[in-house]
Amino acid sequence: MLAPKKTKFRKAMRGDQIKGRATRINTVSFGQFAIKSMNPAWISSRQIEAARRVIAGYTKRGGKVWIRIFPDKPISAKGSEMPMGKGKGPVDHYVAVVKPGTILFELAGIDVVEARRALELAGHKLPVKVKFIQR
Repeated sequence: MLAPKKTKFRKAMRGDQIKGRATRINTVSFGQFAIKSMNPAWISSRQIEAARRVIAGYTKRGGKVWIRIFPDKPISAKGSEMPMGKGKGPVDHYVAVVKPGTILFELAGIDVVEARRALELAGHKLPVKVKFIQR
């Protein structure tokens, strides 16, 4: 699964970076086909990996896949029966902050029907509504 190699010593705050529309990573740059998010969300590294595996499986590892998002925001968690206080929990997993209009995956080297179906199936693994787009 995707995760940063090195992080600074701090645990990140939740923040409000999810507001507004995507101003970066919002055009198809590498492949011919892509899926674009239609609403804001945090996408975990597990969800990204599940979508990538669906694309690889459906295309029988033909074509080229680009993952345009990276989970670099640490999310901390504490045990379910922990009392109040006692500080912030350890980092549990990493998420990618996705705004509406962000390109999530790109695909090239296969025909449009196969690409549409593969990216559609990948979209079912993600917590956002997605739209298939072509360059």
